[in-house]
Amino acid sequence: MQPVRRSTLIAQVTERLRDEIRSGRWPVGSRIPTEPELCELTGTGRNTVREAVQALVHSGLIERRQGSGTYVLADSEVTGALGKYFAGAHERDVLELRQSLDVTAAGLAAQRRTADDIRELQDLLAARERAWRQADLRTAIAADIALHRGIVAASHNQVYLEFYDSLLPAIEATVFGHASATGAGFHDEHADLVAAIVAGDSDRALATARCFFDELLAGYAEADPAVG
Repeated sequence: MQPVRRSTLIAQVTERLRDEIRSGRWPVGSRIPTEPELCELTGTGRNTVREAVQALVHSGLIERRQGSGTYVLADSEVTGALGKYFAGAHERDVLELRQSLDVTAAGLAAQRRTADDIRELQDLLAARERAWRQADLRTAIAADIALHRGIVAASHNQVYLEFYDSLLPAIEATVFGHASATGAGFHDEHADLVAAIVAGDSDRALATARCFFDELLAGYAEADPAVG
């Protein structure tokens, strides 16, 4: 029997970690296990695990965050590549693209939401409200984004959801910048949006989501006389 080459072993471990992401066992936005835990999971050494993790970083599936850990950014290489592209995009451009996705998804969610979706959205809204009462802005933003992603998931359009996931790092950056500058949380608007979806009122969901983004984009129009 030929010995297993190290490069082959790295490829095998990389594929094992990729499968954890694709299967949803490590969902988008979650932190992956620590390096010692990955060594135990794969039965390999630290160097092999490090190179496998780095391969997934290069592909855009995961991201290392200093002092926090390594997080899942996407569940496919296509989504990861899009995420890298959007990371360098202008904030207003990202917000306008997000407006198209969020507004349409809100209308679809009102039409298609299931009982499970309703429970999930109500839980996400409650978690968002709790998070914004805390002092940690990053935690509040994560809860905000989780709610919006939950609305897209409730649209039951898998293409929308995958594309939205590719936007998550860029969304986080724009939301953090806006919240840091203004302190605005739009709490009533989020509650109204969830209520419209729960009620199955597609027109109201569309109008509420559209109004929410109109307010956000108004700030960019005021800052840029060429817009509007």
